[in-house]
Amino acid sequence: MKVLVTVKEVAEVEEDFEISNGEIEETYLDYDLNEWDDYAVEEGVQLQEAGDDVEVVAVTIGPERSEETIRMALAKGADRAVRVWDDALEDTNLLDVEAKADILAAVVEEEDPDIVLSGVQAADDAFGGTGVALAEEVGFEWAAVVNALDTEAVLDEGVASVRRELEGGVEELTDVELPAVLTIQTGINEPRYASLRGIRQAQSKEIAPKAFDDLGLDASVADSALELTDMYEPESESDAQFIEGDASEQATQLADVLREKGVVDG
Repeated sequence: MKVLVTVKEVAEVEEDFEISNGEIEETYLDYDLNEWDDYAVEEGVQLQEAGDDVEVVAVTIGPERSEETIRMALAKGADRAVRVWDDALEDTNLLDVEAKADILAAVVEEEDPDIVLSGVQAADDAFGGTGVALAEEVGFEWAAVVNALDTEAVLDEGVASVRRELEGGVEELTDVELPAVLTIQTGINEPRYASLRGIRQAQSKEIAPKAFDDLGLDASVADSALELTDMYEPESESDAQFIEGDASEQATQLADVLREKGVVDG
């Protein structure tokens, strides 16, 4: 069985940062594995540990810098990785869901996995539609916002027996025939930390770079309906005031503030 896990490198912004030409300056950014994808990786590795001859392949769309992030998936147990990047993507600052699905679909066709695991959404754009769009593109069955997966059913019966979140706090139990795409919700498991041994082993695992030509894609696949036109810090309507001191001093200061604001009399 082959499990394909889509992962994404997302930027975490420092508390104090600066914006230049509509972008946050690189010096204020730290990159990490997307939180939702971390749970998807763990679910894939658990399938690998529970079954015989299960291969876990991680795939990402990103520049060479993102290899450091995808190696975290390898360190946690993925067997190898695919990194898709092309010159046509260099000037694209925001890929829409359709473009991502088209690119990932080419990888799915090449890898021919039995199951694809994807995080419900990414922490940066929060679109939440790539997994389902990918399933539609490749003609797989799908289930979104999965918060429980029966590993034995996947391995022994070729069925993804899942529990998934619906609106209003309702949960659905359903079976999805493989091959399928599942979008994984946080809390489905407890992602493991990468061990020192795993980190060392990840350095020797394959990360195969793929350009559009390698996947039979045209440069037009990078055309996105979305464009990032501006970025700015929203103005704050009020400033937070911190009250220091012991409980008595804080209470006195708080009372003074409330009187000043006209909230209380006297």
